[in-house]
Amino acid sequence: MSPVSGNSNYDVIVIGGGHNGLVNAAYLARAGKKVVVLERRHVLGGAAVTEEVFPGFKISVCSYVVSLLRPEIIRDLDLPRHGLEILPLDGTFTPMPNGDYLWRVNDHGKTRREIARHSRLDAEAYDEFGKAMQQMCRFVKPILSMVPPDPATLNPRELMKLLFIGRRFQALPSDDKYNQVQLMTMSAVDFLDQWFETDVLKATMSASGIIGTFLGVRSPGTAYVLLHHYMGEIDGAFRAWGFARGGTGAISNAIASAAREAGVEIRTQAGIAKILVKNGRTTGVVLENGDELHAPVVSSSVDPNLTFLKMVGESELPGEFVEEIRRYKFRGSSGKVNMALDGLPEFKCMPGAGAHLRGAMSISPSVDYMEQAYDDAKYGNFSRRPYIDMVIPSLTDPSVAPPGKHVLSCFVQYAPYKLRPGLSWDTEKEKFGDTVVNTIAEYAPNIKDIIIGRQVVTPLDLEREFGLTQGNIFQGELSLEQLFFLRPAPGWAQYRTPIKNLYMCGSATHPGGGIMGAPGRLAALEILKDTGNGAH
Repeated sequence: MSPVSGNSNYDVIVIGGGHNGLVNAAYLARAGKKVVVLERRHVLGGAAVTEEVFPGFKISVCSYVVSLLRPEIIRDLDLPRHGLEILPLDGTFTPMPNGDYLWRVNDHGKTRREIARHSRLDAEAYDEFGKAMQQMCRFVKPILSMVPPDPATLNPRELMKLLFIGRRFQALPSDDKYNQVQLMTMSAVDFLDQWFETDVLKATMSASGIIGTFLGVRSPGTAYVLLHHYMGEIDGAFRAWGFARGGTGAISNAIASAAREAGVEIRTQAGIAKILVKNGRTTGVVLENGDELHAPVVSSSVDPNLTFLKMVGESELPGEFVEEIRRYKFRGSSGKVNMALDGLPEFKCMPGAGAHLRGAMSISPSVDYMEQAYDDAKYGNFSRRPYIDMVIPSLTDPSVAPPGKHVLSCFVQYAPYKLRPGLSWDTEKEKFGDTVVNTIAEYAPNIKDIIIGRQVVTPLDLEREFGLTQGNIFQGELSLEQLFFLRPAPGWAQYRTPIKNLYMCGSATHPGGGIMGAPGRLAALEILKDTGNGAH
């Protein structure tokens, strides 16, 4: 579909066909707006995308599990009718160097017995920990569905929001209050140390606290990221993670189908060169091919660096806002290695093709191992012995690989965007891939014999190919100074920007990253509040 030249008029132009951009467009069109979505790549989905990298193998190139997709979006857009089907991902299996393992599954009783094998005390504490985390999730969850207040304002409506959060905090039992404050300030390991003694359990659980951040498991602030990932919800089941049948791209395609049904026009291979600004307000966009499209409202789902510094240009923006955007931290820290396999990995600690291969397999044998992986990254190297989160989606969803073959998806930390002087990702890329394969081979020696294709995705690839600045998978770190009313900049957390009628609707806004869709939905509701329902 080549973009039509001329100046077609729309009510809203949405930049970026990632899942947040598509959610944003679908909500706006359902309210009667004439909307066009412009995506630079040939496929929709942004980082939530499935591509046939090797013939017959459908690979979720970047994002690979679903857990945070908001139930109200699934409901409002009726995504199951548009083909969304989530298959549960059962459990987490952590092989250990001594030949033992830790295998937590979705069955609570079994997991307790498994933890008791390592520590009776931890099995007791696991129940308490689960209850405490559920309380924390209950406290934070309404915040995920609210537009962040601006604490610097005297607007009574904004102050009411702050009061609402304050009252809910006040109403928590004192234990939960302490937990909440600790979650916001402590490191993942220090927080888990209060509950557990088993090293491998703490290491594997702390992994959730570092995903998408340039921090180690012992860095303060990582306990909150742990909670962010703990809120996974599929069909209302807490802590449930899953695969989308057909790969992660199936989620984006289902949202796109709902958007098209509502009347959204979607164009691929339509990269944006410039956002048009006249007298402090946006009037539309210029495409890379020189075409101009006009609309009174532009909604950008790409990150602040691309939106403001590349597409708008500093000259159109207030100086202090530009400074804030320059200060905003991306610091990509992860890579992906996707493999096409001729068989299944055989773990030394549990040989054979058992149920342990159907969940996540985590190379996180100890807290020290996790922290040492971070030590490498601090000095500009990729981890010699990385943390790896692996899944084999083809066991649950055979449609993604040819019969008898499998897809192995590995999320890897750390792969810092900025390598030390003298190193570049263009030359280090395959070495990084080899390190990941060698690390897996320590636990599953047959891995090298069954690889028939390998795709290495570095932070530089994420930036070049997927438009994620510095390769950050969340469009900016989920660190405390970049959350809630500080995301992406103080005073600009309500999806609006210093340019009139230019909005942000991507992961760089509250509530942040993951396949959640919440930023897209919340931004759409704010746009409708400002512009009224219906076409203009």
